[in-house]
Formats: sequence, C-alpha cells, structure tokens
Amino acid sequence: MLSNSPTVLPIETHHDMRPPLTNPSKDDAVHRCVVNRRLYQISSANSCGQRSSASSLIHRMYATRGYVSAALPDEPPPTRMTLVASDHDTTVATLSIGFDSPMGLHVDALFLPEVDVLRQAGRQVCEFTSLAMDQLVRSRRVLASLFHMAYIHAHRVRGFDTLLIEVNPRHVLYYRRMLGFEVMASQRHSARVEAPAVLLGVNFSYIRDQIERLGGSLDGAPGERSMYPDFFSPSEEAFIVPRLMPVNHEAHEAAPRGAAPRVLQA
Repeated sequence: MLSNSPTVLPIETHHDMRPPLTNPSKDDAVHRCVVNRRLYQISSANSCGQRSSASSLIHRMYATRGYVSAALPDEPPPTRMTLVASDHDTTVATLSIGFDSPMGLHVDALFLPEVDVLRQAGRQVCEFTSLAMDQLVRSRRVLASLFHMAYIHAHRVRGFDTLLIEVNPRHVLYYRRMLGFEVMASQRHSARVEAPAVLLGVNFSYIRDQIERLGGSLDGAPGERSMYPDFFSPSEEAFIVPRLMPVNHEAHEAAPRGAAPRVLQA
C-alpha cells in the first residue's frame, strides 16, 4: 500500500517542448505542480476513467503523426504502470512504464536479441512507452516532471537499473541531447505503431547523477541543453520518494556513486 499524502511542488517557469516519444486513487501519492498558474496533478492511472482518458490522448496525438495505437486495458497489468498529468479532470499528458518479467517487454517484439544481451549481463531492464502530451500544453516542465516521476517509480521504488525506449528515427537526436540516451539498435519497422523505430537506452545511474547535478536549477545552468534542469531538485525528489514507497520498505539506492556511464555496456 502506498502513502496517500499529496506532494505539492510549485513550478513557476514555462518552456516550449519538442515532439515527445513515438507511453488518483486513495492509495496513490499525488504530485501537483503549477505551470503558468495552471495546476497539474501527476498520479497513477488506476481508474477506468483515467485509463480511458489516457488512451484517448494517446490515440489523438499518435493519429496526428500517422501512428497506430492500442487502447490501455481497463485493469492495469501488474507489470505495467501508466502515469497521467491532469488539469482538473482533463488528462494532458501520459507515460507508461513496463517492468521486465517472464512476460517480457514491448521492445522485445523488435529488439529481443539486444534486450536479451542486457538481461544476460544481469541488467534489470524496464521501458517507457506511450508518451503523449496535449498540443495545447506543450510544456517542457510538465514533460520533465512526468519523466522524473516515472524514473522514481522504476528506479528508486522498484530498483530497475536500465531504461529502454523506442523512438522514431527523427527523434533520436532529441532524446540523446535532452536525456542522454544512446542508440542500442538500428532502425526497424514497428508493426505496433506502423512506423520505423530505433531502440535507445540509458543507465538510471546516469540519470540520477544528472538530477543530483542539475535537477531544479531551471535557468541557473547556463549553456546546459538537456532537460535535467527542469527535473525536480534532489531535495524535492527526497520529499516525493517516501510517499511512493510501499509501507515498511526503503527506496532502492543507486549503484555505487561516482561518474555514471552515459553509454550502456552489456
């Protein structure tokens, strides 16, 4: 069971966002933020209404790019989690997390040999999928908050150490520059979205180092081109993590400290 204490963090700046990826119940810790005086709430999409709204947003945003999308199941599978950012009762952004298990991951459909190399090397892999944001919001800060919450759930709460995503080839440079991803496998055609896809990956330890160095600095990081200054600060993350932890459990610690590698090594 998760704590139900709300987490409230003000966000006072607004940035335009480039194109995204090509994924509250009483038991949720809820994150709320303000962008341009609008209140956004980030929580797990556990109700049928939340999941239906997330599916509608994914379908609408993917259709504008010519992609195919499948509706989220009414009941969240135990190996997947969907987060939503909401403005009152309107879902404005969503991202899904897939946790590796005997059932596998979505990325296995195209990139099984590459993912299996990571598994055989002892990596705990997960994936972020189905990222979509309403075009009327277009906030880099909301995107960063959603991504940071997904990172907390996957790495700090569940202990996964390696993140994989599939993106359209034209978005590879964006995710390398903004979040430090590296190419893990070359372009292949995804029947799931009916579009080309490239496999990208990054160590969560690298992400954690960037958060510790840049998180919450916003305009205080001159020349920094990544999205990490728009993430929560380390102190804000420390406030959020306990509210997402199962009762009587502690947050997973990162791998030994030091300079985390940006490039994944099997």
